[in-house]
Amino acid sequence: MQLDWEEAHSTALREYVKRGMSFSEAARTLNERFGTAYSRNAAIGRARRMGLSSPKRADRVARPKPPKPTVARLRKRRERPSSGSPAKVDVRERAAALQLRCVAIIPRHLALVELEAGDCRYPYGGNAEGEPITFCGHARRDGSSYCVSHFHLTRAPEVATERFARARAPLRLVEAA
Repeated sequence: MQLDWEEAHSTALREYVKRGMSFSEAARTLNERFGTAYSRNAAIGRARRMGLSSPKRADRVARPKPPKPTVARLRKRRERPSSGSPAKVDVRERAAALQLRCVAIIPRHLALVELEAGDCRYPYGGNAEGEPITFCGHARRDGSSYCVSHFHLTRAPEVATERFARARAPLRLVEAA
């Protein structure tokens, strides 16, 4: 990287820009002529410091100017025929938090670090600021992170999951040789 440009290099750059060469062409020609390693960006920076404008290229196509923004016309909303649907509900109000009840299970309220490999990971708490989050901690169902009660609580009863349906394969006894 060369920080100082010699006067001959600056004069040659000025000449190349007047000829209409691009900055990459000018840098390449300077490097061939003087044995330097100027980049396109170095040529652009030096030309700006010398007060030169960018080269005017005849082969550049003028881009059309974007249209000026116009005042948008407000359209009158069409009245849709009533299909017996209820009126829209104001959704800005926050709904009250639901309290889920679990079918006759009393959680052990274990911290995350206290859980073992086969413990239920159903979370409790954490609703209020600073309230700790604890976990159920009962023995979990095979193929799930939750115990049987929490598994059924978190699943819709009418939806059967494929994963568990495939896991129930019939067993057959084979005679060991």
